[in-house]
Amino acid sequence: MDLANRVYVVTGASSGIGAETAVMLAKQGASIAVNYSRNESGAEETAGRCREAGGQALVIKGDVAEDSDCRRIAEETMSAWGRIDGLVNNAGTTKFISHADLEGLSGEDFRRLYGVNVVGVFQMTRAAAPHMKATGNAAVVNVSSVAGVYGVGSSIAYAASKGALNIMTVSLARVLGPEIRVNAVCPGLVETGFWDGQIDAARKQAIAEGYIKKAPLQRYSRPEETAQSILYLLTGDPNITGQLLISDGGANIV
Repeated sequence: MDLANRVYVVTGASSGIGAETAVMLAKQGASIAVNYSRNESGAEETAGRCREAGGQALVIKGDVAEDSDCRRIAEETMSAWGRIDGLVNNAGTTKFISHADLEGLSGEDFRRLYGVNVVGVFQMTRAAAPHMKATGNAAVVNVSSVAGVYGVGSSIAYAASKGALNIMTVSLARVLGPEIRVNAVCPGLVETGFWDGQIDAARKQAIAEGYIKKAPLQRYSRPEETAQSILYLLTGDPNITGQLLISDGGANIV
């Protein structure tokens, strides 16, 4: 696959799925806008890996929950390369609270999660859409979760935000075609640092072991595997839009 002269924006690309997606695109010759909100050193590391892989990279700080930041991310990408061929809405946040603990979540928790996981995706897509439309063959991939399909995951607020993201994916696909395809990847458990600092090592291990026992494939995902799914939705079959690709080792079919 040759992605030379193509430009992609990857939000939340300082680590995990976003970082692996950026590097995978760079290996195909693409130029990557590496977005981050707090982890500058991680974003610089991702950019360095992109350049080593043969692509170009530009590090852009911005909080997708802020519309002005989203518009600036798109503008800086256009200033650097003059086009945007794809957008990976990977930036996300959560709070680990048992679904049974209704008092453990506040309205502010919901607003914070929705601000990044839903509103941020909308704002970033809106900011990039005019530039992607100009290419005539662009794609958006939203990094969602099986939490939004099955009502599981780190908290009710997180599951609800990802459910909203899934519906928004379909709505955006309907209105942005034919120039832009919009899809979402919905991974299950992925081995990233997403939950670091929120739960202790023992609980993390227990969750992982329980997941493996439940999943027919007896495994969970690595970030580079989810990145492969994202790459397919970005650059693969041109007939796929408005779809949710579930990648969870079969954990939710039993």
